[in-house]
Amino acid sequence: MEKGLIGRKLGMTQLFWDDGSRIPVTVIEAGPCFVIQKKTKNKDGYDAVQMGFDPAMEKRVTKPRRGHMKKAGQGYFKVLREIRVDEPDRFEVGQELRSDLFEIGEYVDIVGTTKGRGFAGSVKRHGFRGGRASHGSMFHRAPGSIGASAWPSHVFKGKRLPGHMGDARMTVKNLMVLGVQPERNLLIVHGAVPGHRNGIVLVREAVKR
Repeated sequence: MEKGLIGRKLGMTQLFWDDGSRIPVTVIEAGPCFVIQKKTKNKDGYDAVQMGFDPAMEKRVTKPRRGHMKKAGQGYFKVLREIRVDEPDRFEVGQELRSDLFEIGEYVDIVGTTKGRGFAGSVKRHGFRGGRASHGSMFHRAPGSIGASAWPSHVFKGKRLPGHMGDARMTVKNLMVLGVQPERNLLIVHGAVPGHRNGIVLVREAVKR
């Protein structure tokens, strides 16, 4: 992996191919990001680049973070993320990275946090079919049997049950870049991206492409 950007999901829209077919796309404000730190295998155990995104007021940043980001000389940032790279020496501390880091036709992986849905039942959370909706069935949206009484006398680990839904880190792989607008720091990618509008995402070079 050689490149990546921190961005903000602005929302979804659509594009049209020449044959009239409609394509769902997500618009991402990607960058500008600034290199805050270079990590090397000799010093840190792995090769990576740490980036900052979304400028912040000094009083909103803790003292340890101020000292850490001061070395880059680009101000303070609300969001810090790392990208694994093969050659950290290709980057310089304080370097600006913009959306033109990617090109149209490239494939990217996008990491985000899914929308939080709170406590959800098994039908909504896992897509269970549920029971009959007829009168008197007494089994509409219940999870059904979760174990036996005699053996094994306990619920197996990993059993799909009601619980907290969403608000989890998720990666969507192999989304094609359909548009790049460096003057507006925009990336347009094919398909949906995890998270709510204005949520923070990490756009990185596709790993399995």
